[in-house]
Amino acid sequence: TGDGAAAGSYGYTNSGYSVYEEENDRLTESLRTKVSAIKSLSIEIGTEVKNQNKMLSEMENDFDSTGGLLGATMGRLRTLSRGSQTKLLCYMMLFSLFVFFVIYWIIKLR
Repeated sequence: TGDGAAAGSYGYTNSGYSVYEEENDRLTESLRTKVSAIKSLSIEIGTEVKNQNKMLSEMENDFDSTGGLLGATMGRLRTLSRGSQTKLLCYMMLFSLFVFFVIYWIIKLR
C-alpha cells in the first residue's frame, strides 16, 4: 500500500504541476504577444518622431530664410524712408503740376 499511495500521490502532484505549467505557458505567450505589440508600437513611434523632427527642421530653415528676406526688405524700407523723402515729395509736386497743366489744357481746348 505504500507504493500505491506514493504512486497515487505522485499522479496527483504531476497533474497539478501540469496545470500550473499550462497556465504559465499561456501567460508567457500572452506576455510575449503584448511585448511584441509594445515593441512594434515603440518602433512606429520612433519613426514618427524622426519624421516630425525632420519636418520641424525643414520648417525652421524656411522660417530662417523668410526672416532674412523680411529683414532685408525692412532695411530697404528704412533706407527709402530716411534719405529720399525730399526727393519723393519733389517728384509728387512735379507730377501734380503736370497733371494740373494737362487738365487745364484739355479744359481750355473745349
